[in-house]
Amino acid sequence: MSETKRDPKERHYDTLVSPVITEKATIAAENNQHVFRVRLDATKPQIKEAVEALFGVKVAGVNTLRSKGKNKRFRGRPYTRSDVKKAIVTLEDGQSLDVTTGL
Repeated sequence: MSETKRDPKERHYDTLVSPVITEKATIAAENNQHVFRVRLDATKPQIKEAVEALFGVKVAGVNTLRSKGKNKRFRGRPYTRSDVKKAIVTLEDGQSLDVTTGL
């Protein structure tokens, strides 16, 4: 039973799926809050650790929300959108983060 060891930075990349770039998220960024899509099983301490490690900033707090997938129809065929978990990360005063440039 040998388990392959993963790079800790790789685990952080798995925790944060993508940044959310919407009008509402851009307005929140002006108040030092940034929105990320995260894994459904990610916890607040894991999200905080990932943001601090990948971006080199200090996190003041993390709020999360889960939205259930909607039932939709496309060309008459029903399907269900995937469930999504988002994290709103608040940075400490004096810290800044630019998610548009990438890592």
